[in-house]
Amino acid sequence: MNRRLFAATTIFTTLIACNEAENGNTDANNVSATEAIPAIQYAVVNKYPHDTAYFTEGLEFYKGQLFESSGGNADESPYPSELGISDLKTGKVTTKVQLDKTKYFGEGITFFNDKLYQLTWTSQVGFVYDANTFKKIGEFKLPSKEGWGLTHDSTHLIMSDGTSNLYYLTPDSLKLQNILRVTDNNGPVANINELEYINGFIYANQWETSYILKIDPATGKVTGRINLENLQKEASALRPGADVLNGIAYNPETGQVLVTGKRWPYIYEIKIQ
Repeated sequence: MNRRLFAATTIFTTLIACNEAENGNTDANNVSATEAIPAIQYAVVNKYPHDTAYFTEGLEFYKGQLFESSGGNADESPYPSELGISDLKTGKVTTKVQLDKTKYFGEGITFFNDKLYQLTWTSQVGFVYDANTFKKIGEFKLPSKEGWGLTHDSTHLIMSDGTSNLYYLTPDSLKLQNILRVTDNNGPVANINELEYINGFIYANQWETSYILKIDPATGKVTGRINLENLQKEASALRPGADVLNGIAYNPETGQVLVTGKRWPYIYEIKIQ
């Protein structure tokens, strides 16, 4: 994952430098602009055990069951590159799809029209499975160099690649239809990671931060931020080696919202105010 860290850090640093050079922003101005984004309050209503072997890349409900994907590769990572059903009582994941770690680092997942879609990190390929049998029924080429997060609205798959861009794909042909740039008061927002579509808005983990961003899909504007720093601190204290916040799941049948992180000991159920 060192390559991801380097690439994302470079992109983020470059974007900040460009914004400051073009807009003449001072540090004070940047702080003021950042603070202008409304803070969204939340409350923890429950927490469940989480498999700390999972380097979480995607989290999603389908027909009342929680699915989770993990990323790993043969050279740099001991973590599994797979996806399966996560048991909220035990935290264990029943594997349904396992990737060849010598070729593919598993990333975001989403379900749409009884199909399961899965991204890979740097292989520029995604996979399509039958959502009931988990048999692979197709592959598709990603519209960018990397695949990170994946969700959908009522008509399109929505994919992130660690930049400020969100890519809209048709679920059948998997062709690129639109690119939405995520922005806030400082300009483009980099490191957009795991995604979840909730009640007309896109919620996104911002990699290497403790924030979940609420994004208006009509404009790409960040309309609010949830600061989960306290959960990050608790995870790190309880599980040395717990990595970054990543994973948002919404159950439309119950309104339940779950969040977690890579190798975190818990999945948290939160109520967004």
